[in-house]
Amino acid sequence: MAPGVAQETAPFHLTDVDRQVLSQTDEEFLYHDWENIKEIIARNDLAAFKRKPSDLIRYIDWTRGIKAQYGTITNYICQRRLKWTIPPETVPNSTVTGAAPTPAVAGDSCPVFPFKNPIPFADPADYKILRNDWPYGVTPDISHLVVWLRTPVPVKENGGDVTDDSRACIEAFVQRTFVDRLAREKECFANPAEHVVWFKNWTALQSVRALEHVHILLRDVPEHILVEWTGEKPQETRIEEP
Repeated sequence: MAPGVAQETAPFHLTDVDRQVLSQTDEEFLYHDWENIKEIIARNDLAAFKRKPSDLIRYIDWTRGIKAQYGTITNYICQRRLKWTIPPETVPNSTVTGAAPTPAVAGDSCPVFPFKNPIPFADPADYKILRNDWPYGVTPDISHLVVWLRTPVPVKENGGDVTDDSRACIEAFVQRTFVDRLAREKECFANPAEHVVWFKNWTALQSVRALEHVHILLRDVPEHILVEWTGEKPQETRIEEP
């Protein structure tokens, strides 16, 4: 394991995969290419996704500092990345449409946001597409975005995987938002569906549980389209040092 990184001092639980990565150098690390990503998603082996060693070490240090400064990763993401206001509290009889009857600032494990439409992705005000500040260790042709949602996405009780209805809802959103957009670039994308995959981590694998989010991975998508979706320039200019 990398010097200075131990479970007792880590700001989150280190999985067996994390420990394996921390025992490697960047030169020894095997990057996820497009075929490997599709295989992982197809077999729903989402725990197999990993960051390269140097990025994981930086992510551990960054998380420790952000939690010290903001209290939770959720607070940081809401304040600095999403610009969403966390309600001071939500109550069962709230007059705000879709308000969740749970404490708003109870850590990183409960839903906190009001939403305009109970159907995920139905109202653009209920979600935001951003670049992933800490992407997995992927090859340079791959971009990693995250769709953050105010609206809860139903999951199965056993393991927290998405329900069949949720999967269909996400598929429809990915098709109309990402695949259909690439289809307009006929000279670049003969088969746009082959350039887009998505996954939603099971609840147990999520590092930010209080905020619903779906991962989008894209192959060979030009920068101007990424900016169009996210409104953001490349990630190295956005990571805040605590």
